[in-house]
Amino acid sequence: MTSRIEKPDTEADQQLRTCLERKPPASFVMVAGAGSGKTTSLVKALGYLARSKGAELRRRGQQIACITYTEVAVGEIWADVGNAPLFHVSTIHSFLWSVTRPFQNDLRQWVAGRLNEKVAEAEKKLNNPRTRSNTREQLTADIERYRTQLSKLGEVARFTYGTGSRYAEGMLGHDDVLKIGSTLIETRPLLRKLIANRFPFIFVDESQDTNPEVVKALKLVADTAGDNFCLGFFGDPMQKIYATGAGAIAPSPGWAEIKKQENFRCPSSVLRVLNQIRAEDDGLQQVRGRTVDRNGVIESVPGSARLFILPADTRRNERLAAVRRWLADTNKDPLWQSNNEDGDVRVLVLVHRMAAQRLGFADIYAALNDDGAPPNLKEGLLDGTAWVLRPFMLFLLPLVLAARQGADFEVISVLRQHCPLFENERIANQNTAQVLSRLKKDVEHLVYLIGDQPNHSIKEVLTFLRDRELCSLDERFTHFLSSPSSETTAPDTSAEHAAVNRFLACPAAQLWGYRTYIENQSPFATQQGVKGAEFERVLVVLDDEEADYNLFSYGKYFGFSPLSTKDKEGLDTGKDSAISRTRRLLYVCCSRATQDLAVVLFASNVDAAREAVISKGLFAREDVHTITL
Repeated sequence: MTSRIEKPDTEADQQLRTCLERKPPASFVMVAGAGSGKTTSLVKALGYLARSKGAELRRRGQQIACITYTEVAVGEIWADVGNAPLFHVSTIHSFLWSVTRPFQNDLRQWVAGRLNEKVAEAEKKLNNPRTRSNTREQLTADIERYRTQLSKLGEVARFTYGTGSRYAEGMLGHDDVLKIGSTLIETRPLLRKLIANRFPFIFVDESQDTNPEVVKALKLVADTAGDNFCLGFFGDPMQKIYATGAGAIAPSPGWAEIKKQENFRCPSSVLRVLNQIRAEDDGLQQVRGRTVDRNGVIESVPGSARLFILPADTRRNERLAAVRRWLADTNKDPLWQSNNEDGDVRVLVLVHRMAAQRLGFADIYAALNDDGAPPNLKEGLLDGTAWVLRPFMLFLLPLVLAARQGADFEVISVLRQHCPLFENERIANQNTAQVLSRLKKDVEHLVYLIGDQPNHSIKEVLTFLRDRELCSLDERFTHFLSSPSSETTAPDTSAEHAAVNRFLACPAAQLWGYRTYIENQSPFATQQGVKGAEFERVLVVLDDEEADYNLFSYGKYFGFSPLSTKDKEGLDTGKDSAISRTRRLLYVCCSRATQDLAVVLFASNVDAAREAVISKGLFAREDVHTITL
């Protein structure tokens, strides 16, 4: 175990331990604000269980499951628990696959049902008299493809899990596993009992971003298991920034609700802003703030929190540079102007043209963030999870990067994980030396395709991946790679169809700039992508005009832009809206700062925006500034 275990207990840690000490243990929901050390509480709970119940669990062949949101988080928790076999730490997708994988007949039935649903959906569109003729051809081809896949399901020896769906070959994708896992748990009481017996303790990290159907399914496991099972959710509804997340999780009867109010990260000036933001939501007021030990005396860190209102004109980059100069001078801190890692400066933005143009992925940004692009692509662009980006973020870019660096072992490792040619049933019937020789040439060609040559499109790269069987592509790519680009398709899918076609036409070399952006290798970072991170100097850019993203609106949030009818309905009914989403996103951004926070708001009417911001009360009047060039 790591040093997290040795950290002093908070009141929330003590309440959690009480839940685990009970006979039987009590399930719980822990709400832990930003900077509270939520993961520390989780790891301390795992440590307590290892000490108090580890021997008994091992004797029974049982494990403690810890489910988290990303592979990065999985690695961090594994390091915390020392890779002890008592624990099963995984993403939600991997966890669901681990418990459903043995039920191959159930998987086959689910896939057959899903394909029949797709046939019915396509036939419904085909029977619509308003459907265009070329769309009818596409739908007819879809139906034939789905029925062919149905006819081949009986030949599938075993279903496996990969990055994309290929049902006829027994390959299930990320989305499939999420749906299958939830469905089987809900409909199979025996599966619920088996899960509870194998994992008598299940902890879910980042529960606010967990799919609601998964939350429902896990709660059913708890209901089925009764006293012999403990389910714990660790999260913060205020940090829910994805539309697909569950948000606040209501404790079931008999569960404990634990609130962890401490904030160990942010200086007192930033903490005041966070509490003002949160007062409009769940009202949780965080306490303590960051402290330092000065010669044995524990002192609070004051830091700074300021908001700048600047004109939304064509000189945004110059104005941002002016703010950074002002901060460097006023704070007597030249690192505010540094773009290097030692400056520890993060400029947090929604994905917009300023960052995209600076880092060289303007075409990719425009394709997936255009007015007509559907929300699933816009949101997925923010963190690299859009289905069109997955083969590049998970496979292609890591593969090419390893090849460029001459890391042959890493190249093989990536190929083994994603390349169908390495599947057991395939590799057993092939000449391994010939396969490796062919792959070496294919990888060299990929390095060329996504090098600095702007004339190779993303579609060319994907076509090469498909033709050479280098990775399993999502079946949604089928139409786009097998026929000429077309903007015409069924009315309810036209937005995605057009956006994907634009994306495929983009230069493949731009993927490197996008990777630099999404993986925090530049001063720019996505506002969604920094949850859990912290930086000494944080500059948050609020720009509705450049963001061009109607899921959020800082103008509406601060009150200087008019509300739509839908916005007003959301406020009246308590439903999620642009205002509540923006509030949560601003909270996440501001709570990254460990020393100084600067928020830059671009507005068409600076005076009106200034009055609205001051009236909002998040920042003191003396901390609201305007700067002229």
